[in-house]
Amino acid sequence: MTDSLTALADANPHAPAVVVDATGGGRPSATDYGTLEVTANRLANGLTSLGARPGDRVVWCGPNSLEVVTTLHAARKQGLVAVPLSYRFTAEEMAYVVDNSDATTVVVDAEQAPLVAEIRDRLPKVREVVTFGGPALPGFVAYDDLLAHSAETPPTVEADGPGGSMIYTSGTTGNPKGALRTGSDAETVSAMLAALGWKVGEEVYLTTGPLYHSGPLMFATITHSTGGCIVCLPKFDPAAWLHLVKEHRVTNTFSAPTQLKRIVSLPPGELARADLSSMRILVANAAPVPYALKEEVFAKLGDHFLFEIYGSTELGVVTILPPADQLRKPGSCGRPYGPIEVRIVDDDGTEAPTGTPGELFIRTRLAMDGYHRTEERLSQLADDDWKSVGDVAYVDDEGFVHICDRKRDMIISGGVNIYPAEIEAVLHAHPSVMDVAVFGIPDDEWGEAVHAVLQARAGHTIDLDDVAAFAAERLASFKRPRTYEVRDELPRTESGKLLKRLLRDEHWRDRDQKV
Repeated sequence: MTDSLTALADANPHAPAVVVDATGGGRPSATDYGTLEVTANRLANGLTSLGARPGDRVVWCGPNSLEVVTTLHAARKQGLVAVPLSYRFTAEEMAYVVDNSDATTVVVDAEQAPLVAEIRDRLPKVREVVTFGGPALPGFVAYDDLLAHSAETPPTVEADGPGGSMIYTSGTTGNPKGALRTGSDAETVSAMLAALGWKVGEEVYLTTGPLYHSGPLMFATITHSTGGCIVCLPKFDPAAWLHLVKEHRVTNTFSAPTQLKRIVSLPPGELARADLSSMRILVANAAPVPYALKEEVFAKLGDHFLFEIYGSTELGVVTILPPADQLRKPGSCGRPYGPIEVRIVDDDGTEAPTGTPGELFIRTRLAMDGYHRTEERLSQLADDDWKSVGDVAYVDDEGFVHICDRKRDMIISGGVNIYPAEIEAVLHAHPSVMDVAVFGIPDDEWGEAVHAVLQARAGHTIDLDDVAAFAAERLASFKRPRTYEVRDELPRTESGKLLKRLLRDEHWRDRDQKV
């Protein structure tokens, strides 16, 4: 079969494919489909000359860039499994992912190359390290030199192994796990794009988040597979984000709630200069989107483009909540689309009634192949088509899914189940609160007590008495935090997931019994 990039380049070689604009005063650089095709071919052939074979793992690492996008295309063309690596990792974290993935090649930005050099002797399976964006370190291969000495014709790939991707989960508990995916399902993806109102050949995608995260990567990949243009913002900045949407007439993006909150928290003057008239699809995910944040997005940015989705690295996109239902269905992440099905299951294994929380199981053709180099598996029902990542949810009488919380985050106080996400949504609505984490801490009488950690918005000071009064008006007494604290910043992964475990462990470290 003809490669998707090759087909697009043949059909419209001068169409814009990638724009890199750091908004730092320099001129944006643009690459068309014809040029991207040639560059990706050169890189694919170059990787072959370094010993990479179909089915091998190639780790890539660096901020959003043309080289990162090119590496993704080259890996697919050569039948390699592309493994994203966070450029914010420490050397130790990098060593774990590179070695655990069984990678034979690493393609890395010059800024992160010294970290790879530091662990190079601990990576016996890695044959070569390719460096882009700057001079190569001794023993590493220069990206530009590799391209210059490689053929620009499409590579000939022997079917010795499947290509695909292997994205390591965020590692909110223990070491991260590689979720291997070597295929997709055209019917399901088409149904998702139809639900989003996707326009083939017309989309301009802005990389709000880092491409090593599954959500931003998926939508970037779909943009190119449907002939659109990717606008690369190397590192997120809310003012730069607004500028790029206006400058490049961006039509779609994928954002975590944390990034959205930073955008709507910009000074009124910045927001007044914004122009989001081109935006049609702003997909929010990676964490629940607080209702108060949705109201701010509608009031300050627009009410016609916010989509919330629920999904995971392991199972793909499961539900979609369109703009028309954002305020009508508070707390919901939408309904399943296309052939995807959901089921709510009680602890005894029976299906829960409508409106009753239980573990959320999903039947989808977008499920990963499995975790790499571990016997760990997702929870599944007896027929094994139904899988779960451990979320607690309920389905209402219109079929909308409401995520209550991660099963392991649920607080049990005095025998009563309390869902932190519900409390966090209320506290997010307080005008002085930027971020919030709610979890259970030890309580000798009740087992667990509700505790809240707050981060103030820029220019605000949090009055805890005022926050407590605010919560008392909106939450039943058993759900209200018994204690509060304020911190300068809450720990989150780069993809926006709250590392609640780090906060919780501070309180349970010296206890014999832990939740």
